[in-house]
Amino acid sequence: MNKIRIGTRKSPLALWQAYFIRDELLTRHPSLECEIVKLSTEGDRILDTPLAKIGGKGLFIKELEQALIDERVDIAVHSMKDVTVDLPEALHIPVICKREAPWDAFVSNKYDHFLNLPQGARLGTSSLRRQMQLKAARPDLDVVSLRGNVNTRLAKLDAGEFDAIILAAAGLIRLEMADRISETLAPEICLPAVAQGAVGVECRKSDDQTLSLLMHLNHPPTHARVIAERAMNATLEGGCQVPIAGFSEIHEDTLHLRGIVGTPDGSLLLHADIAGLTSNAEELGQELAQLLLAKGAGDILAEVYG
Repeated sequence: MNKIRIGTRKSPLALWQAYFIRDELLTRHPSLECEIVKLSTEGDRILDTPLAKIGGKGLFIKELEQALIDERVDIAVHSMKDVTVDLPEALHIPVICKREAPWDAFVSNKYDHFLNLPQGARLGTSSLRRQMQLKAARPDLDVVSLRGNVNTRLAKLDAGEFDAIILAAAGLIRLEMADRISETLAPEICLPAVAQGAVGVECRKSDDQTLSLLMHLNHPPTHARVIAERAMNATLEGGCQVPIAGFSEIHEDTLHLRGIVGTPDGSLLLHADIAGLTSNAEELGQELAQLLLAKGAGDILAEVYG
């Protein structure tokens, strides 16, 4: 195989990820020809409606997956936090790269810290997960839906539409905008999204040639963490745009996983955590979800979906 077609969205961050994968492939396979195939997704086209109302973040990957199935591309590169719980039967994600900083970033031109925001400050985020946790910590804030790519969101902040916004730290770091981070939010304030900061590569199950080119990119510790977090989300039947947070860490052979399900207004947050062997990552995620369901997470999520 001497050519590989890499499917990606057109946003600056998505393109960074695609070029990162291309460069990593060329490091190992210098004679490989890599074509970047830029695709528009429904999530990129509909920017004036909160994601939760139009089907969640699966809207960012559907066209990429169809291009894989149609064999117009050989791989698709995703932010793993955007990937739906269920994949098409013919596809899989065998490669998950080493995770970048998984935390949320508080970005403001006026205030250094989230807790220093004045009462009633206008805070922008597109995420129910962030909204529930930040409203729990500061019920006085005016949390407003904010869509668009990183540059679009920063432009709205700079235009004075918001006192502060929340973005994924990983995206700002990758786009060389880490200087815009006023504060990295501690997980005690805002636990990250499932798989936040991790890049995954999706391909056809039947394509052994492509798989053999890719496997050196896989980072087993990150892969185990993402499996655990996604298993929790799947067992909760959580889409990508729901008030669910999940984050795991590995210490030696032990995987520690934390999860939160809450009401979007932050009035009720259910917490649970679990630890076990990293080799049991999927089972740990499923068990953590059952702990959350036993506390009433199902009722909260049914209300959100309703």
